[in-house]
Amino acid sequence: KMSTAADYNMSVGYSPNGIVVPPWLNKGDNAWQMIAATLVGLQSMPGLVILYGSIVKKKWAVNAAFMALYAFAAVWLCWVTWGYNMSFGHQLLPFWGKARPALGQKFLLMQAVLPESTHFFKDGSQETAWINPNYPMATMVYFQCVFAAITLILLAGSLLGRMNIRAWMIFVPLWLTFSYTIGAFSLWGGGFLFQWGVMDYSGGYVIHLSSGIAGFTAAYWVGPRSTKDRERFPPNNVLLMLAGAGILWMGWAGFNGGDPYAANLDSSIAVLNTNICAATSLLVWTSLDVIFFKKPSVIGAVQGMITGLVCITPGAGLVQGWAAIVMGILSGSIPWFTMMVVHKRSKLLQRVDDTLGVFHTHAVAGFLGGVTTGLFAEPTLCSMFVPVTNSRGAFYGGSGGMQLLKQVVGALFIVGWNVVVTSIICLVVRLIVPLRMPEEELVIGDDAVHGEEAYALWGDGEKYDSSKHGWYSDNETNQPRNRAPSGVTQDV
Repeated sequence: KMSTAADYNMSVGYSPNGIVVPPWLNKGDNAWQMIAATLVGLQSMPGLVILYGSIVKKKWAVNAAFMALYAFAAVWLCWVTWGYNMSFGHQLLPFWGKARPALGQKFLLMQAVLPESTHFFKDGSQETAWINPNYPMATMVYFQCVFAAITLILLAGSLLGRMNIRAWMIFVPLWLTFSYTIGAFSLWGGGFLFQWGVMDYSGGYVIHLSSGIAGFTAAYWVGPRSTKDRERFPPNNVLLMLAGAGILWMGWAGFNGGDPYAANLDSSIAVLNTNICAATSLLVWTSLDVIFFKKPSVIGAVQGMITGLVCITPGAGLVQGWAAIVMGILSGSIPWFTMMVVHKRSKLLQRVDDTLGVFHTHAVAGFLGGVTTGLFAEPTLCSMFVPVTNSRGAFYGGSGGMQLLKQVVGALFIVGWNVVVTSIICLVVRLIVPLRMPEEELVIGDDAVHGEEAYALWGDGEKYDSSKHGWYSDNETNQPRNRAPSGVTQDV
């Protein structure tokens, strides 16, 4: 007698009627969403940790990497405790959700939903149903958390090489709570800009414009690096910097490909456009470096890559491939011009010490992406993502001119909110601890701040306290054990 499938017990993980696989769960969408979230997480840890630790001066390598690492960890706890529902939960104000934990089993295992994302016509009838992906809330919380984390890490790029680490530890949860959640709810979670139809496909405003403006504002309040560091700040490892940049670029497939909340047609378009724009922008930036400075710069190429990735983000799944090339040309040239020309002629930009030029690579490029999305958003692609029917960019006529205005107003809200709130947070933190490191730490760097050095050989100026940090040592003397004489066995 031949056996049939019915003679065997199907694994509960594959059972269509099991409690592990409810009828609403789409395994493909769930798998892609968790992969996309992991790709975005890899952009931060280790991507930006490596990039920051390599692109700064040697004496700040550990500190730069640690600021990114701390932010990544701190955001997680804040996010699941109160941040997620302030960004995507039930409305408290037109720009803010109600704070509550996202930790309970009942909440995390239910089908994902953004409760305030229903869109209505002016007469009150429903235009677009609420966002209700075919996977659990746990997946949605995970996906949205890595976006919040990378925003804080991008902001840190403006503050490297002088911010008091204790001040940074206080700043991160405050800024997440009072700035990031506002932008996220307003544009993504069903807030007033979402309802109005402002397009921000994957964070050109929520993440990049806000981190660029907030980073520049915080840099003003923290103050500059030491004069010596401002005059000369060479990267300590260019090849490792490229490794971090590579993780950032490839991780952007999850960044933009995951925002349709499903593995659908729009997701595929978004991933392709992301790479088209990034490559075009990198080539344009490099070409400008060759034309005006006679040499192609690796750091410049990375900057061009980043501006391309940032620029396409607000419109990745909303524009056609030719528009992605146009956006890449603009993102490789306009931020280059603001960084290389305008920056050197502006007293304000010269006064504020934005360590990695985050204002240019994220604020300028993010604003540029939002505006060009208002120009090039294609009607059919918009119908796949935007809750307002008949949405389109100005290039396609009709309501496109109004869409361009919406994009500008949305950007102005993000800029204004971040300037004010980031300033308030810095002033509050300054009442508790100094925002800037003391001068003696600024002179020494990592060894003074952390007791660690990025590339120290054993005993080469190292002040690592093994008794405090758990390194192998003699409990009594806190010194490494002496080597046993030849031929004598020593217990380990």
